[in-house]
Amino acid sequence: MALAHEVAFEVNLIEDDGGLAGWAPVGTRTALSAHAERDTTMLISGAVSAAEPNERIRRSSGRYIVASRRADEEDGLRRAVPAGALVPRVTYRVVGWVSVQGQGDGRHHAVRVGLRVDGDGGDDERGSWLDCGAARVEVGGGWAEINGAFRLRASPRVAAVHVHGAPAGVDVKVMDLQVYATDRKARLTQLKEQTDKVRKRDVILKLGGGATMAGASIRVAQLENRFPFGSCINKTAIRNPKFVDFFCDNFDWAVFENELKWYSTEPQRGQINYRDADELLDFCHRYGKSARGHCIFWAVDGDVQQWVKDLGRDDLAAAVQGRLHGLLSRYAGRFRHYDVNNEMLHGRFYRDRLGDGVAPLMFREAARLDPAARLFVNDYNVLRGNDPNATPEKYVELVDALRRGGAAVGGIGVQGHMDSPVAGQVIRAALDKLAAAGGAPIWITELDVSEPDVGLRADDLEVVLREAYAHPAVEGVVLWGFMEGQMWRRDAYLVDADGTVNEAGQRFLQLQREWRSDARGIVDGDGRFKFRGFHGTYVAQVTTATGKMLKTFTVEKGDNSLELDLDIEI
Repeated sequence: MALAHEVAFEVNLIEDDGGLAGWAPVGTRTALSAHAERDTTMLISGAVSAAEPNERIRRSSGRYIVASRRADEEDGLRRAVPAGALVPRVTYRVVGWVSVQGQGDGRHHAVRVGLRVDGDGGDDERGSWLDCGAARVEVGGGWAEINGAFRLRASPRVAAVHVHGAPAGVDVKVMDLQVYATDRKARLTQLKEQTDKVRKRDVILKLGGGATMAGASIRVAQLENRFPFGSCINKTAIRNPKFVDFFCDNFDWAVFENELKWYSTEPQRGQINYRDADELLDFCHRYGKSARGHCIFWAVDGDVQQWVKDLGRDDLAAAVQGRLHGLLSRYAGRFRHYDVNNEMLHGRFYRDRLGDGVAPLMFREAARLDPAARLFVNDYNVLRGNDPNATPEKYVELVDALRRGGAAVGGIGVQGHMDSPVAGQVIRAALDKLAAAGGAPIWITELDVSEPDVGLRADDLEVVLREAYAHPAVEGVVLWGFMEGQMWRRDAYLVDADGTVNEAGQRFLQLQREWRSDARGIVDGDGRFKFRGFHGTYVAQVTTATGKMLKTFTVEKGDNSLELDLDIEI
């Protein structure tokens, strides 16, 4: 859809001189003051690469505003966005730095940024509220980055950016806050260039017979891409022929929606039933799909069955061992991945009752019982920049703590339950920080994009997929379903209930086609053929006047050109 207004991309809509002009306190007692400190080089995260010319590296102004005497978590400061500056259906980023000061050095507080639209501008204003990002800030620990996004469905009459969130009595500081429209086309161009570097390789095919093959025509077609895509399945979905057809045609991996979770396999103590999980695993085997084991345990209290909650400490410890031995002994070698203790950033059920050592114990025992399986942490909101409980930094701290306890953390799962809008730079920044976690590969494990407008859903889905595919640390993407009526979240489906592939689904298929190589040409005078292709499995068809020959080969990751002797003679 064409935009009704001209958009100025990458232009800060709330540019200021670092003074108090334009800022207003929020709260009946809140006082604002302007300050300055020595300039420091700052980096706004989310660049495609360190050498990217559009990377937003700059020296901070050193000027910041302090909101003091705050009486409530909602108190803070706000700044109006100029009338008419915000355009519907455009994704805006909110970036800058925040800090806190007050009692309790070493403690962490959440600072949030939001957009209030169509309020009356007063302290008791009402109107729509959009979360635009959050940071987990340490008292006395310096500056933390805000990196969020928002998008409007209609032009607002009044709009203002608000900063708040730390407890009453804690001062909130804001430096160099920016609001600007993202240039989607420019970003996608950058990602395509990065994808070429990360996912492709130069290949030289040397055909047997050397010069005698000169002039032969050759076609190289990719059969399989090394980067896997998967989807959530459940026992109802696999009985739908349209679901099965789309799944088998477009996905390499499966994860079970609920059927392997402890509350499904043992809803009552001692009543163990793996029938549904067995059925889904047999389905995967029948169609040649790899499976992720989701999940051995779930750390969030609300997702633990009541009989487990009722156990005393010793009985709970025994039940944990029983779950580990029962599940992993039964399925040893059949699940390539396991999510060991799901959502530990958001829950502490087992750690609160059995001590922090139980989490690495789960990993150690799982590794002993099924050494071939790769063991994952798995959590939500890590890619969104709006949850102070799920920052990439906290996730890395969790992985480090598990490893200190002897846990073999083999992968970092980021669920990817996304609401609109999706800002690629926010995702990239999170992936960059996670990639520093000891080299563990990253998988997006439960991707869905909830957006009622299917065109915007397609755009947002494309952003997530391109960001993931262009990042060298990401090894796979699993969708949390794809069909209407067979998904946990509304307005996220790619295929209508009648089997029609909608605009979001077409975008997904378009990307899959784009990320598969097909090269044609003529064998040169030395009997060689050169092409650049995505990592994966290929078949080469060579045609001469005397016949045709087919040969399969594989292109693995590598920095140098790959030379392959195909030994083709016709």
